[in-house]
Amino acid sequence: MTASQGGRSSACRRGAQEVSEPVPYEPRPGDTPFDRLGRERTLQLVARFYEVMDRDEPALARLHPLDEDGRVAVANRERFGMFLVGWLGGPQEYVAQHGHPRLRMRHSQVKVDVAMRDAWVRCIRRAMDDLGIEPELRVWLDGRFADVADFLRNAPG
Repeated sequence: MTASQGGRSSACRRGAQEVSEPVPYEPRPGDTPFDRLGRERTLQLVARFYEVMDRDEPALARLHPLDEDGRVAVANRERFGMFLVGWLGGPQEYVAQHGHPRLRMRHSQVKVDVAMRDAWVRCIRRAMDDLGIEPELRVWLDGRFADVADFLRNAPG
């Protein structure tokens, strides 16, 4: 039976499901992750990320230079904030000040194994949870952050 004969189309049967699922997000000019978040929320994400790391993932925090209180140093927080602004599609201030990120090279002196990768991903996801990142953007960011964290692995296990 067709929809015109009184039957339901598959779209109609799935209607509630379609409405509740986020539309896949893909960045494009004028609609980058940075455009959606803005500088202030991006830097709030960075601040929350390090708060979560300092509190919940001390082994990961200790891989960074620490301040006198045993927290990840402000200079590292600021550098990551500058990097993330550009990585999300905002101004490329990090590149202007520090050159190409060369993420693998910059992390080569640190053992990044599966445990540290997973700890990093947990921190950024908790920070995004706390900020309430919109669902469409969140799905995209979850994938990209996981990809980058895995790319930086340089040790087995």
